[in-house]
Amino acid sequence: MNFIFLGPPGAGKGTLAAKVAESYKIPHISTGEIFRAAIKAQTPLGQKVKAILDSGALVSDDITIELVKDRLSQPDTKNGFILDGFPRTIPQAEALENIVKIDAAVNFDISDEGVIERLSGRRVCKNCSQNYHIKFLKPAKENVCDKCGGELFIRDDDKPESIAHRLEVYRSQTAPLIDFYKNKKLLVDIDAKPAADIILAEFKKKF
Repeated sequence: MNFIFLGPPGAGKGTLAAKVAESYKIPHISTGEIFRAAIKAQTPLGQKVKAILDSGALVSDDITIELVKDRLSQPDTKNGFILDGFPRTIPQAEALENIVKIDAAVNFDISDEGVIERLSGRRVCKNCSQNYHIKFLKPAKENVCDKCGGELFIRDDDKPESIAHRLEVYRSQTAPLIDFYKNKKLLVDIDAKPAADIILAEFKKKF
């Protein structure tokens, strides 16, 4: 099946996408991963993306769509895929319709309070980037990574003022996609509040 994963930052889309990708043997495709792969391969588009990101600007819809189209043409997507972080806007969703058929847009539903609790409690290892949470996934020793012994820190993105801004951006740009896919009868809501394993079980029931 061809899935799109929707939901605000902190809804756990990436965590669940990794689990679904493994269970269903389909690739988890994020725009970040596409950008990094194109830059690493030094393709003409990759070089364009690198220049844009180095300048601090956002990659345009046209270039993002071109990169997604290229990624979806690769053989590992023939049995399905998960798109995470794309489409972000209605024009991107409309362009995607001309590239591939989507079977379901899965909306990970969580309140703003739930997002703030999740993100503000997240801690990341400075060395190996392993994620922890002060409430849901505590390290054995406070502020020390279980895997490599590195120091844990709070990303700037996870500070309360940044979270509020990210939620605002999500509501203005990406939330309209919920109605877009609902009108096409492709939207499936999943409660994103429980632990990842419970959400995965719920996902498997629906698909």
